[in-house]
Amino acid sequence: MKRLVSGVRPTGYLHLGHLEGVLKNCVKLQEEYECFPFIADWHSLTDHLDTEMLREYTIQAAVDWLSAGIDPERSTLFVQSHVKEHAELMLLLAMVTPVPWTERTPSYRDMLQKLEGTRQSPSLGFLAYPVLMTADIIIYKAEVVPVGEDQLPHLELSREIVRRFNHLFGRKVFPEPEALLTEVPNLPGTDGRKMSKSYGNCIYLSDPPDTIRKKVMQMVTDPQKIRRNDPGHPEVCTVFAYHRIYNSAEIDQVERDCRSGALGCVQCKRNMADALCTYLQPFHERRSYWSENLDEVRDILTECARRARTIASQTMEEVREAIGLFQSGVESQEFEIGIPVSPVFISRLSSLDS
Repeated sequence: MKRLVSGVRPTGYLHLGHLEGVLKNCVKLQEEYECFPFIADWHSLTDHLDTEMLREYTIQAAVDWLSAGIDPERSTLFVQSHVKEHAELMLLLAMVTPVPWTERTPSYRDMLQKLEGTRQSPSLGFLAYPVLMTADIIIYKAEVVPVGEDQLPHLELSREIVRRFNHLFGRKVFPEPEALLTEVPNLPGTDGRKMSKSYGNCIYLSDPPDTIRKKVMQMVTDPQKIRRNDPGHPEVCTVFAYHRIYNSAEIDQVERDCRSGALGCVQCKRNMADALCTYLQPFHERRSYWSENLDEVRDILTECARRARTIASQTMEEVREAIGLFQSGVESQEFEIGIPVSPVFISRLSSLDS
């Protein structure tokens, strides 16, 4: 099976946008690929240094992956920082990646615009974000990465880094990862903007049904539909966007009733909230189990990190060999570097270990 890598950043609790854009795709693709879903806690630090809740967000992200249907018997679910080889490979890739390559990425240019006129500057970690992302992918020699169209420039940079590394060191250590374009539903936040914790417009995967219903009732609808019987314009309505995804069986009727004025916004929201809560019920049942068994979640992360490290360490041996780094690993008190080692030195080394 081909390998696939997909990650989420634990900068907050995961929301419906994560479920529709990342989690569900990976769950479906684990039938066809050897999947490596991971929680990118190092990536969360590139532009988010408020770490008070980082551990909580990380374990809850694992709960959400499992609740969405990731099977740890088939997929390797792990926390990025638990596999230190990612950092080593990122460092080595940074040695061969020209700075202008990272400066042209959309995320870096967007950050510069946001900080324009302030005294703040992007961190070195943020500039090197695409290099770490590349390490995340190629350390498992992943052939495919599920992405939306807006992420294609970042993946193309990863491909360029792979080509440069393979060319510089004269061997094809890494395959060039291919984009697996995934259709991400248009799922805005409750206020119509992009769903984001910073906007306070999220429906979180951990929200109970009562909270979900309350948030749905606060959703922005057609501003021109002031009275119940006024004809509506569903194409500009946030609630209608949710109907498309979570109430597709009735979408034609909802559109007709909205346009004719037969369906008021309050009733429309109630109908959609019912459909959304019904849709999420199996997820919430699984989430209830995993939330009550966090020790089992931790055990899964530990075992999966062990599996990931086994593959990552093999890759790093190839990388060090390709670069020509001097390797002197000690195993069973013997050096495996192809040169004799005196018994006196081994004896001294043993006394230091004791």
